[in-house]
Amino acid sequence: MKQPRAAATTEQADTPVVGAADGHAVVRTEQPVTSLAQALRRPRYEVLPLVGTAEQVTEHVPLDLPVTVTASPRRGLEPTIALAETLAELGYDAVPHLAARLLRDEGHLSEVLQRLDAAGVSDVFVVSGDSPHPTGTFPDSLTLLAAIVRLRPPGTGGLPRLGVTGYPEGHPLVADAELTRALLAKQPVAAYVVSQMCFDPTAVSGWLGRVRPQGMALPLYVGVAGVVERRKLLRIAGRIGIGPSTRFLSKHRYALLRALRPGYRPDRFLRGLATEPAQPSLGIAGLHVYTLGDVAATEKWRCRALARLAEDHGRG
Repeated sequence: MKQPRAAATTEQADTPVVGAADGHAVVRTEQPVTSLAQALRRPRYEVLPLVGTAEQVTEHVPLDLPVTVTASPRRGLEPTIALAETLAELGYDAVPHLAARLLRDEGHLSEVLQRLDAAGVSDVFVVSGDSPHPTGTFPDSLTLLAAIVRLRPPGTGGLPRLGVTGYPEGHPLVADAELTRALLAKQPVAAYVVSQMCFDPTAVSGWLGRVRPQGMALPLYVGVAGVVERRKLLRIAGRIGIGPSTRFLSKHRYALLRALRPGYRPDRFLRGLATEPAQPSLGIAGLHVYTLGDVAATEKWRCRALARLAEDHGRG
């Protein structure tokens, strides 16, 4: 396996620090992202727990970029934890997805947390998971969060940094009001939110405009697809969260086809989002990039985008 790419020497975005929720929509971050260039310097990359992924990451991804590892109901949780351990050993800030429906019970959860402790992993992303039925005693992310807190009470030094999911475009099976209630219930122990993949920047800002006044004070990492071939994205879109059912794809079919011809690049989305990071009240902490199995293409695009932004800045 090749040695990981050295960390970039460009300025990094500050990491948000968040405490318990206090019911106010004042986002608690050290410094929110204030420009597109800053967001692109240190995005989070989401990768799939497949054979060869570790090699792709070490060959193409700098060590200073956090790498999150998704969980698959078909493969179970073990490949996710194993890849997170490998990436952490290589020096990456690895963030495994803990899918509630893939855990058997609190004993299984305790074993997983101990493995992550031993690997030096201190950040986990808590999701319900795409399994239609839970493997064990955790039906959703809220019950899993409660179990993590029972095993690792706040103040004991053993509670990992916890991330949760936000839904700017809603969920086909859950009402928006219920999604907001669930997010606010998770807020006291969560440190940040990652939004589900979205193609419409106004959906992100509009969602933040609705949930911030209701008390959602967590910083947001905006979920965006990386560089991907059109058919591949349409094929796996439902599995990775932009719509667990075909209803989403039917609703957005024509917008997707326009956006994906001949292949998808996030430039248009990020240009539309570019004015949003400058608004600290929105609490955008950075980007969460779904690489969709093509780490190399996405990292190549990111480097080129940063170079273009630097050139534009030089001309200005």
